[in-house]
Amino acid sequence: MSVHTTACPRNCFSTCGMRVTVEEGKLRLLESHPENRATSEGLCLKGQSYIERVYSADRVLYPLRRATDGSFERISWEEALGVIAERLGAIRDQYGPRSVLFYSGSGTKGLMNDLALDFWRLFGGCTTTYGDLCWPAGLEATRLTLGDNRHNAPEDLANANLILFWGKNPAETNIHQMRFVEQALDRGARLIVIDPRRTQTAEGAELLVQIEPGTDGALALGIAHLLIRDGAIDHDFISRHVLGFDEFAQMVQEYPPDRVAAITDVPVEILHRLAAAIGQTRPLSICAGFGMQRYTNSGQTMRALIALLAITGNLGRPGAGWIYANLQSHVFHSLKDPLALFPPPEDSGSIRVSVSTALLGRHMLEQEDPPLKAAWIERGNPVTQNPETHRVLEAIRSLEFRVVVDQFLTDTALEADIVLPAKTFFEQTDVIGAYWHSYIQIKDKLIEPPGEVKPESEIYYRLGHALGLDEEGLTASIPEPGDTAVEAYLTRRLEAFPELTLDRLRQGPVLAPGTETVAWSDLRFATPSGKVELLSEEAERRWGLDRLPGFLEPLETPGAEGTDGSRFPLHLLTPNTKDRIHSQFNNLPSIRKLNPKTLVHIHPVDARVRGVEDGAWVRVFNDRGSVELEAKLDYGLKPGCVSVTNGWWLSEGGGINQLSAARETDMAHGAAYHDNAVEVEGL
Repeated sequence: MSVHTTACPRNCFSTCGMRVTVEEGKLRLLESHPENRATSEGLCLKGQSYIERVYSADRVLYPLRRATDGSFERISWEEALGVIAERLGAIRDQYGPRSVLFYSGSGTKGLMNDLALDFWRLFGGCTTTYGDLCWPAGLEATRLTLGDNRHNAPEDLANANLILFWGKNPAETNIHQMRFVEQALDRGARLIVIDPRRTQTAEGAELLVQIEPGTDGALALGIAHLLIRDGAIDHDFISRHVLGFDEFAQMVQEYPPDRVAAITDVPVEILHRLAAAIGQTRPLSICAGFGMQRYTNSGQTMRALIALLAITGNLGRPGAGWIYANLQSHVFHSLKDPLALFPPPEDSGSIRVSVSTALLGRHMLEQEDPPLKAAWIERGNPVTQNPETHRVLEAIRSLEFRVVVDQFLTDTALEADIVLPAKTFFEQTDVIGAYWHSYIQIKDKLIEPPGEVKPESEIYYRLGHALGLDEEGLTASIPEPGDTAVEAYLTRRLEAFPELTLDRLRQGPVLAPGTETVAWSDLRFATPSGKVELLSEEAERRWGLDRLPGFLEPLETPGAEGTDGSRFPLHLLTPNTKDRIHSQFNNLPSIRKLNPKTLVHIHPVDARVRGVEDGAWVRVFNDRGSVELEAKLDYGLKPGCVSVTNGWWLSEGGGINQLSAARETDMAHGAAYHDNAVEVEGL
């Protein structure tokens, strides 16, 4: 029996440090790692289910090929790589390498993921995606305003006297943050939640503000109006460290309480209460959720929220600041500019970056010179998770050849010609950062892959040989199969950071070099002016937006006109849940027992006028599609809204993105899922 250090690589705030007990080559026990101060108090339900996931009877353990009857049959690796090499080689020779789409999601993180594009460059090139489904509008808004994306250490939240969760439900989506919230509350801090739903997080708040979805920017500007009018601002901080305050102050005069109340459906007295809390309580931390920046106006919204911190001087101080994305651990890449993560549509050498992740299906179908003929998909489930499911399916089914690398037969894998088994993070050594805390952590190889599972790096290496790619280039870019070569590759990636050796990381999590416990404590901001920029020339130049964070209505709101003249009066929310990370984990029996079916939550007032009772089956629909779900009456939901947690597979009776529109956010090419009006009717 032995105990090892590792870390969870899922797309989650926590990126939990873990201690894993292995006995006779099998995983036996998973516990939190005490040296990761952000996540030391225990693993979430998903983390506790990893042993079940690794040894699941449904896991893909061998290469699979679609048979003539549509089912999948097991084939050997030699057959699989031979078929892939033959088909991809022929498509490349006939149409060019850019006729192959490389799509990678965020299902798992680590340095070994960087190898993928190295392979496709050796292949001759490919077409790939830009943008992201999760967070880019908020990243870009933060960069434009503050210079880069970082925030105070997670444990510093305990020093706040006012915590404002704006569109965030950490009790389900960032559960380790709640420990620091509780510490702050024990000290006498105040907690306010702004959310259309009465969430688990809101249960501990002194005030829940149920705002009209998509109007958060107007609310922030209305609060700023009152703060400036009443003099509840930090004049010294503004004069020294804020650019554009006078112009901003002039703009917010257009947002008096009555107008803001009409836009946001937040009563005037609540608006005054919010302004009083923010103006009178310091230090203040605003924690913004990812869901709130998935609207067509969301980048400007996030800029408006940050402005509240700037004008009250709540930056660069313990217990104060903007908590959204902390990229201090991303020392292996240049991520100061979110476009380094999410580049614009342009050529990048042999790689054509021309497919928006948010517009995936549409852009795949629109590619020309050459058109797309094949796709390689890994670490993602775009059929389930990308907007406009029907268009994504149409695009994937239009291809001549499809390869999916995954651990399970997801909705996307079911569309493949070849499915290759993917490793879990226990089956190959890797190194990862995070985006909430600043720890660098190792994911050590702890067990041998089951069945015939091979790490993705080995798949690329062997496929390169099957394709006859240049041996010298292949060996220089991708580790040869075997643990020794992988560790040598990682050692080279770490050599610029003497404190980040594999041996040191095996002892426990290590804070990234240069980590700041209090972000911007020197009050130096990496903006063109060196100040917090409420007025951003770059917002106008790059994105065609107002230099100030003004408010515009989302493109689609309740009451939107359908193509048939009907109207869709309900706002569809698709939040995350503690039981899944998007479309991952819900296929495990232990998780399904707690969350056995897809539900649409609807307020009893909205249900009554539609003749819908609790537990009744209903159709949720708009012009883009429809789903049939069981209704759950929910007094905690704002009337006029319905809510369905995202991530349910089509094969599980879900597929909520059949209703979402393929639209980009106002900046940084994010997915504006939540501009989404629907109707509900009984069946």
